[in-house]
Formats: sequence, C-alpha cells, structure tokens
Amino acid sequence: MSRYSSTDANKKNGRLYYKTTIYSDVPLRDDDIYVITQAGDRLDNLAFEFYGNQIYWWFIAKVNGLSSMNVEAGLRLRIPSSVQNATGR
Repeated sequence: MSRYSSTDANKKNGRLYYKTTIYSDVPLRDDDIYVITQAGDRLDNLAFEFYGNQIYWWFIAKVNGLSSMNVEAGLRLRIPSSVQNATGR
C-alpha cells in the first residue's frame, strides 16, 4: 500500500505535484499499545514489529505528532491496534 497513488500525481511546468491527502483522526482504543522507546529505535522497525510492514512508520508518526522515523530514547509512543485509519481521502 502506497501513501501516494499514481493517479494523484500531476505534472505542471515539468515538475511533479501531488494532491494533498487528508487523514482522519485515529480514535483512542482500549487495545492500543504504548511503548517507551529505547536507544536505536526507529518508527519503521516498530511498524514492522507491530503491523508486519515497515511502510506504516508514517502512521505511527502521525498519531504521535512526529515528523521523522528516528526517535529519541525514553519517548512514550502510542501504537494504534490497527491500521484501519491509515487511508486518506
């Protein structure tokens, strides 16, 4: 699953532009997982561990208000129990 589909790309003046994707909020659930990061943790590795696919690192970042897959040690992260809300409109 790609965050950007090929139909969302437009060319203008020789440059490639993507439409803005809007994601819905991810509601809190009782079965969400919370982790405390350790030295060397990255969101892509956590996504692979919990979802079986590292491509969902951005979803964990969005839920936790982060913009990078690199995280510092001691950070408390919420890992949503499913990637159901990882699709945009």
